[in-house]
Amino acid sequence: MEITTKSEKETYDFAKKYAKKLKGDEVIGLVGDLGAGKTVFAQGLAAGLGVKETVNSPTFVLMKLYPVKQPGKIKFLCHIDAYRITKAQDIIAIGAEEYLNRPDTVTVVEWADRIKNVLPSKTSYFNFTISSEFHIISTQKIDFKK
Repeated sequence: MEITTKSEKETYDFAKKYAKKLKGDEVIGLVGDLGAGKTVFAQGLAAGLGVKETVNSPTFVLMKLYPVKQPGKIKFLCHIDAYRITKAQDIIAIGAEEYLNRPDTVTVVEWADRIKNVLPSKTSYFNFTISSEFHIISTQKIDFKK
């Protein structure tokens, strides 16, 4: 499935809408070049889940946990940035594994291709490319009609 967005706002809005379909225990891997829209997607996802804090890429801290402020099963958004990771096991060393399997947590991982071997097999991947438009290619069919 390929989605084309023409602006950061469209990418953000798509992710915000996608977040409404999440139930908890999801891991979302974002892959793509620098500036292709991964962080914007994560910000839209956070907004759709009800995160009230400003969401920035945790490039230097590697992982940030945000409380979700809406009723429902999802209580946390775990945002991981693997850009600076040199070996996948480093992400386990900072405690990320605890959040990859929690039923009350959605985990979004930027640069997921760098740590793919430690992510759960259930991870949904979104590949981002950029040209004159943004392109988001999902490994799953997304049906917003349900």
